[in-house]
Amino acid sequence: MDIIMIRHGKTEDNTTKIFGRDDTVLSKQGREQIERTKILLKEYRFKNVYYSPLVRAKETLDILELQGISDSRIKEMNFGIFTGHTYNQLLEKYPKEIGLWTDNTNTYKIPQGESLDMVYYRVKEFLEEISEQDENTVVVTHDGVIKLAFCWVFNNLDLFFKFKIDNGSINIISVNDNFKLIKKLNYF
Repeated sequence: MDIIMIRHGKTEDNTTKIFGRDDTVLSKQGREQIERTKILLKEYRFKNVYYSPLVRAKETLDILELQGISDSRIKEMNFGIFTGHTYNQLLEKYPKEIGLWTDNTNTYKIPQGESLDMVYYRVKEFLEEISEQDENTVVVTHDGVIKLAFCWVFNNLDLFFKFKIDNGSINIISVNDNFKLIKKLNYF
């Protein structure tokens, strides 16, 4: 089976490098990216569709003209007090917290948010559940979730920063008899 993961189109927050607001919408460029993705998606056959309940993912789903099931396990990381800020703003506003996060990226739970390993376990649970269905599945989601899915392939969270996922890209993980492989990365 193939898990066909699509990263939502570009948002203004992506452009300005602001950490994860839930209500961010696609930019004009992001909508155009997804129109191109919609054409490429016609190459694939799939039975199931899941999407993150965040606005940018739902908007992406609508442009793709798909209907699916919303699943909060594939939401982007909850950045807690970091939400709505750039990294430089965080250095000024939360120097202690950003230092702890930088030193312990996998395990530091951002105040009022999540740690990376918390997100990994919810994403892993989702992926293992849909893998049991053994049906090609589309997942409309976020950069961090797709990176975590690739970590799941290797069973190694430390690989998280080794991947770059482009907005509007198609990324495919193939799962056969519990053997996982990355079949496609950043396909446009």
